[in-house]
Amino acid sequence: MPMLTTDDGVKLHYEEAGSGTPVVFVHEFAGDGRSWEPQMRHFSRAYRCIAYNARGYPPSEVPEDVERYSQARARDDIRCVLDGLGIQRAHVVGLSMGAFATLHFGMHYGYRALSLTVAGGGYGAHPAQYARFQADAKANAEFIRNEGMARFAATYGHGPTRIQFQNKDPRGFDEYIRQLSEHSPAGSANTMQGYQGRRPSLYDLTEEMKRMDVPTLILAGDEEEPCLEVSLLMKRCIPAAGLAILPRSGHGINLEEPALFNQLVGDFFHLVEAGRWGTRDPRAAPPSIWGPGGKPVGGV
Repeated sequence: MPMLTTDDGVKLHYEEAGSGTPVVFVHEFAGDGRSWEPQMRHFSRAYRCIAYNARGYPPSEVPEDVERYSQARARDDIRCVLDGLGIQRAHVVGLSMGAFATLHFGMHYGYRALSLTVAGGGYGAHPAQYARFQADAKANAEFIRNEGMARFAATYGHGPTRIQFQNKDPRGFDEYIRQLSEHSPAGSANTMQGYQGRRPSLYDLTEEMKRMDVPTLILAGDEEEPCLEVSLLMKRCIPAAGLAILPRSGHGINLEEPALFNQLVGDFFHLVEAGRWGTRDPRAAPPSIWGPGGKPVGGV
């Protein structure tokens, strides 16, 4: 079973397929490396694809100390995956929790990224949701510790941005719930408490995003309400960002709409590699009526 070791001594399981330019896939909280199977099969025809399990997700190691889980640690674990596999630069594709890690990787290690795909990123980031999201994350961690993953999957796993997947693809949805139920209770609780419940709001990081120079694709489902305004924030802040909204779609868009997801990401890769994905033309960037802070210009 392939493993690599992070710079703080945690072993991470990974899988590889294909050859060529590297692509690293970073999974969401409710998923693991298996969640990227439709992308591994598609992109490995032309790329060297790597999907790894985050710390806390067996067969990766599950540190007992909650302090070993954080936004900065998830960011640095992407770097450790690159270092452990001898990769200097890669396309990095993240969903949800993995999208946050991917974005932070771009802010701190942009020189190691060929491109960033930030899909379903933004839960709990909006100032109106931030405090509640942190409280919910801590409550979810306790629920997992007390009730176990099967009970958690039966509730959290059927949330309002998951039912779109269930309605479109019941078989795929059942597989997602089954895999979520198999996760480590300790690892999931520590991830929820140490990472999800403590990550900073993206609204406090607008200046950092403005300094990014990495080609970035932002993706979200149009029924993924917690992410829509945040996706616009990222689009407005990141100079080389593009935004695509998938119609009638929820959170896990790489599984819910794999063909469209793969097409959008693949086209993005090709433009980046051809040198055709630049920064936004300043003539196309007048002040937004809402601005990066989420308030109308003029303080209305």
